[in-house]
Amino acid sequence: MAMGKGKKKHQQSMWVLASELPTSPGHPFYGRLNEILETEGFDGYVEGRCRRFYAEGVGRPSLVPGRYFRLLLLGYFEGLDSERGIAWRVADSLGVRSFVSLEVNERGPDHSTISRTRRLIDVETHREVFTWVLERLAKVGLLSGKTLSVDGTTLEANAAMRSIVRRDTGATYQEYLTDLAQASGVKTPSRAALARLDRRRKKKGSNDEWTSPADPDAKITKMKDGRTHLAHKAEHAVDLGSGAVVAVTIQDADSGDTSTIVKTLAEAEAQLNRLARKPGLGEAVTGLQEVVMDRGYHSTDVLLKLEDAALRSYISEPDRGRRRWKGDIDGQMATYDNRRRIRGARGKRLHRRRAELTERSFAHAYETGAMRRTHLRGHTNILKRLLIHLGGFNLGLLLRRRFGMGTPRGLQGRASLFSKLLLSLYRLCRPLLPAHTHHTRAWTVLRNRSRTTTTGSAPRAFTTGC
Repeated sequence: MAMGKGKKKHQQSMWVLASELPTSPGHPFYGRLNEILETEGFDGYVEGRCRRFYAEGVGRPSLVPGRYFRLLLLGYFEGLDSERGIAWRVADSLGVRSFVSLEVNERGPDHSTISRTRRLIDVETHREVFTWVLERLAKVGLLSGKTLSVDGTTLEANAAMRSIVRRDTGATYQEYLTDLAQASGVKTPSRAALARLDRRRKKKGSNDEWTSPADPDAKITKMKDGRTHLAHKAEHAVDLGSGAVVAVTIQDADSGDTSTIVKTLAEAEAQLNRLARKPGLGEAVTGLQEVVMDRGYHSTDVLLKLEDAALRSYISEPDRGRRRWKGDIDGQMATYDNRRRIRGARGKRLHRRRAELTERSFAHAYETGAMRRTHLRGHTNILKRLLIHLGGFNLGLLLRRRFGMGTPRGLQGRASLFSKLLLSLYRLCRPLLPAHTHHTRAWTVLRNRSRTTTTGSAPRAFTTGC
């Protein structure tokens, strides 16, 4: 029969037995994650914290708190940057539906439902969920809080540079350039003339003069790749003992490191104080004593503030040449003490740990976690997503401690790890084997074949098989 001939439309049956519906044993990684969440009473905890945001029998069907926070965790583990992508992933995978406790015949949540729930639940509740994860880490000895590393990175905002307007008049960038050209004598400037005029201007991207009507919290800044974008600044405080993220803050992208460090350290100390007040965690969480940072945070004012707070600083010092203190004895002594510490063996070791663990949190959260460019607007909305995002990062540390894997992709290499383990055991035991076991017939054939290949007959011609 020719292709396409006699093809009939398939009519689906009207009734389907429940026993014939497709089922899934569940994803092995998410099964273990659910095991931890259920054992620790996660659903009961978040329902108690979110009860005031829900009404009895009013409005459309709601998204229960346990499912909502699992959806945000799914965004981290699957590298989904938007809530629409999270909704599509849930609708597409039976294993993910099992993770968020959705029946096969139950419709998954729409992206607007996820967004609506996020707007209703305040940022303090999201922070409490983040603290709940830190408490689990402290219970198993993965968080002490003695030595913290602080670093920041920029996140591209969900706003375009072409949409910025003047703060004083509300004029767009194109309208502003046209007014400048007309004021200089050009009555009908062309696009090329406006471009030439714009190139000659200096300091044309000041945040004091321009703002984005779509996202007023976004600031004009230069990204690490050299491009200029509207962006936000995310700053992490990381425990150098385990790599756990203790605190995260969202601040203006045009703010310097020396000004944003105060808020991040205050948030980290507040988190550690909350954990220290928990029953049974007073001995596990020792409290903040040391701070490790790169050279962007180095200033006399920062060193003096850390000294007043009884914190030892390990801040890399930029090459500023010979400094003249002019009677600033306190600043001079704080700078020299910090210089002595970073040049010691412990200071070098801490900075190696900082480069490894702090950058790892950025890579997991913003590269594989797909949050380098945000789909949300406003510091509060972005912080809500980041708190659960980095809560998932900390849960990965707990999963790695218990099951040897911290991400869903970690399961893909389990078979290769087993074969590598067998090969390592063979290499360890090989010197203990009798000498004659190395001279079997197969070993002799392989050895002779390798010799003839290197020194023997003329080379053969091979093809690619195409």
